[in-house]
Order: sequence, then C-alpha cells, then structure tokens
Amino acid sequence: MDSQDQHPDEPGFDLDPFELRVLGVLIEKSFVTPDSYPLSINALMAGCNQLTGREPVMDLSEEAVQGAVDSLMERRLVSRRDQASARVAKYEHLVRLRHSLPPGEQAVLATLLLRGAQTAGEIRQRCERMHRFGEIAEVEAVLEHLAEKYPPMAVALPRAPGTKEARWAHLLGGTEGLAMQAEASSADAGGGGAARGRMTELEEEVRRLRQEVDWLRGEFEKFRAQFE
Repeated sequence: MDSQDQHPDEPGFDLDPFELRVLGVLIEKSFVTPDSYPLSINALMAGCNQLTGREPVMDLSEEAVQGAVDSLMERRLVSRRDQASARVAKYEHLVRLRHSLPPGEQAVLATLLLRGAQTAGEIRQRCERMHRFGEIAEVEAVLEHLAEKYPPMAVALPRAPGTKEARWAHLLGGTEGLAMQAEASSADAGGGGAARGRMTELEEEVRRLRQEVDWLRGEFEKFRAQFE
C-alpha cells in the first residue's frame, strides 16, 4: 500500500460511464497525441465517440462531455489549463499527480477505462501505443500494484468457465460499474468476444489504410500540379 495514496475523503471511486470515458480519453491522448494535448471539449468529444478502441462505442454530446469534465474537475481528477495562444478552454487529467501513477500504470488504467475488462495479454497489446511492455509479467505486476493502492483501482475478476486467463477490471466506476464489466466479460467468454475483437482490429486496419491512401492521393495531386 502506498502511503501517499491514502486520502481519507476518498474511500473509493464512483465515476459514471461518461466520466470514465472522458478520463480514459484524456489519459490516452496525453500519450498518443502529445502535440495537441491538453484537449478542447471538441477534441474530447471526438475521442469519446471513436468507433475503434472503445468498448462500448458511445455517442456523447458536447453538453454531456462538458458535464463530465466539470464533475471530474470537482473530484480533482481533471484540471483546466489556460494557454495564452489557445482560443478555447483545454483540459488535462490529474491521475498521475493525484494517485502517483507512472506512465505504465496510466496506460494500463486508460486501456481498462476505454475497453472494459481484459486479460493481461490483451492489455499488453492494446496499450502498446501508450506504453510498450516487454513481457506480460510486467503488465501483471502493474495490475497487482493498481489493485493494492488505496483506494484500489483494479481487480481480477473470477475466471469464467472454459477460460485460461483471468480478466482484470478497473474499480473507478464503483460496485455498479464493476458489475457491468463483469457481465460484459462473462458474455464475451461465452462466445463472440474473439470475433468482435478481430472485427475491431480489421476496422482499425481499414481506417489506417484509408488515411494512407488519402495522403498518397494528396501527394500525387501536388506532384501533378507542378506540371500543369
């Protein structure tokens, strides 16, 4: 247990689904898009409503995102950063400072917040853009440390029948949020989870290929314009 993590006024977490999504996006984007971080409400909304890397997919309005941000600010998990050159308000997460989480633990937590209960192997693969783990044992060590914090931030779910690996879930949504993750995890274990995971990977690959094609098309148009 980390003494610096003990907050008498914080016996546990009870964030709602919107707050969980916003917090997860802020942590994720601090890693993958550092040049555009902190995030505006519009950027946060786009991150919350991504079709890939999100389980479940959401369709949050600007008002819903702003409301979640305001609530997270009251909880001292998010702060507003005013920049001289910025025309709109931008926001950043305070998880690293509030709960003493190094980069690897932040990445694992963000992956759990954005995609629900997962095995250590799935977490290792899915958080690679944020933090690269050499071995699954490193992820397991991070998960165990998150589980030992005060208040605890992660827990291993009971292993579902017929599965070889335990799934881990975050605890930032309180008991209700944990129950929802456990139910979704059980449904995945019962069938269809692997297929959905593969479909998500294929959708992500198609998106990347389309971006590359668009870029190549733009470069070709620039090249052709030189001879017109």
